[in-house]
Amino acid sequence: MIFHVDMDAFYVSVERLQDPSLVGKAVCVGALPEGGKARGVVMAASYEARALGVRSGMPVSMAYRKAPDAVYIWPNYDLYGEVSERVMNVLREFADVLEHASIDEAFLDVTKRTGGDYTKAVELAKEVKRAVKEREGITCTIGIAPNKSAAKIASDLNKPDGLTVVPPDGVAEFLAPLAVSKISGVGPKTTAVLEVLGIKTIGELAKYRRNIGCRKGARREDIRDRRAQPPLDT
Repeated sequence: MIFHVDMDAFYVSVERLQDPSLVGKAVCVGALPEGGKARGVVMAASYEARALGVRSGMPVSMAYRKAPDAVYIWPNYDLYGEVSERVMNVLREFADVLEHASIDEAFLDVTKRTGGDYTKAVELAKEVKRAVKEREGITCTIGIAPNKSAAKIASDLNKPDGLTVVPPDGVAEFLAPLAVSKISGVGPKTTAVLEVLGIKTIGELAKYRRNIGCRKGARREDIRDRRAQPPLDT
């Protein structure tokens, strides 16, 4: 059983710990806009900024056009690293095994301590969220699933401060209606190629792969049958 724990707007959350006046405001961490003329990008955006159309990785000039009144902050990576390490130390207390996936996210294997019981897992996840909030002052969202891929997708659905559970017998049903872009590693180019094939959801992709597999299987059987036939007597 896997938890994917993802800090909510991590860079912004850390900045708000330093300056509480930022709470409730549209905040962008990254390049400074210089009146919309800068060429850098936004590294992180608060949910208030996201509501205005700003996204991580967006050119700061575009972000400035969408949110000229937002607060723009140059990143303090040393500080973020320090807070991240403290958060990971909190998470280790709740994990059988912890995988530090990035500065603001981690996978926790909790199979042994929950015994595979999803009711216990939900209670454990609530303890994790409470501990991170009380000790470090920031919120996190957790996805619970039988594997890392599903857990990561689940943690992305109910942000901020959310908790989503995907039981073993519900993984296919959970994933089926979601956009293929939810799959880690599927970017805009791959999404465009799949759309040409008429594939927009994970369920449609799974069905397509099954059909391809069936056709390949039938082709292999046909080849084996042909090889097994005796040569023609000429």
